[in-house]
Amino acid sequence: MKNAIQILGLFLMTTAMLTSCQKETNGDSDFGDNIVERATPQEFTNLKASAIENLKQTFQIDVDGSGTFTTQNGVEITVNKSCLANNGNSVAGMVDIEVIELFDRGTMLATNKTTMGLTATGGKALLVTGGEFFIEATQNGQVLQLICPMQVIVPTALTGGDDTDMTLWDGIIGMECEIETGCDDVTWVEQKRDGQNQGLDIGEGAAGQSSYMAFFNNFGWTNVDRFWSDPRPKTNLLAEVPEGFNNENCALYLSYNGEAGSLANLDAYDPETGLFSEHTGIIPIGLECHVIFVSEENGSWLYAINPITIVADGTIVITESELATTTESQLISMINALP
Repeated sequence: MKNAIQILGLFLMTTAMLTSCQKETNGDSDFGDNIVERATPQEFTNLKASAIENLKQTFQIDVDGSGTFTTQNGVEITVNKSCLANNGNSVAGMVDIEVIELFDRGTMLATNKTTMGLTATGGKALLVTGGEFFIEATQNGQVLQLICPMQVIVPTALTGGDDTDMTLWDGIIGMECEIETGCDDVTWVEQKRDGQNQGLDIGEGAAGQSSYMAFFNNFGWTNVDRFWSDPRPKTNLLAEVPEGFNNENCALYLSYNGEAGSLANLDAYDPETGLFSEHTGIIPIGLECHVIFVSEENGSWLYAINPITIVADGTIVITESELATTTESQLISMINALP
């Protein structure tokens, strides 16, 4: 009898130990739930900021001389001495210029600089770009002001050839941003002069190539653009993302097939439903495109790319199993390879 009691006690102790081990391997909670950590808003913001830094080009010009330089993509920029000021004071000598130029949807996505323009009714609609530019001038660390236009000559071949409907647009960062961290999106507002759009001439650049002959009125973000159009009936579009993501730590984009110089985004977010959408129901029914989800994970880009055909009042669902990680350069290449 004594031996039987000892055997029973050993059995109960062994069972308790096995049960304890099983509970530990199931997860961090008593219910065996796996805790999935998502990117913080700052981590996602840092990823996009890194993409911006990687695209910056720096030049140094003598404004007492020619004041002309050429970017990596062959854009010619001329800044005249008389057009620069330092808090109202004239500028002479060497000036540092910083330039970012975006021509493809891969770099637009990585930097969150989409082609969405403000319409006359206050909504947003897709633009086709001839080039997005950020230009800034400094001297001895002081940011300079542009008080008269600088000439920017943009080869049309960079975005598919001549387009006589292109005009100039100013970029406003975080125009409708309601989040605490990462207001880095851009909304494009068409420049007007005497109530008219500022159309662009097409001429020859220094190398004889067909180019948009533009005069930028401001430092900061400027775009050579026009509205995209499609005659088909339009619809709204909703998108559902995996649990733990919202408009602060992820973003959703639409890449339209056949429009390599455009990138739309689903930047409206409903915190009650957790669904993303675009603003005003302007997506053509029957449009073939790709929905792109991006976030951050352990310093890498977390992404999903899904081909879809737009249906009336449809909802896109991004699932956990579709998510994968990649590098910035690989992500840009994948986006640029889309049809």
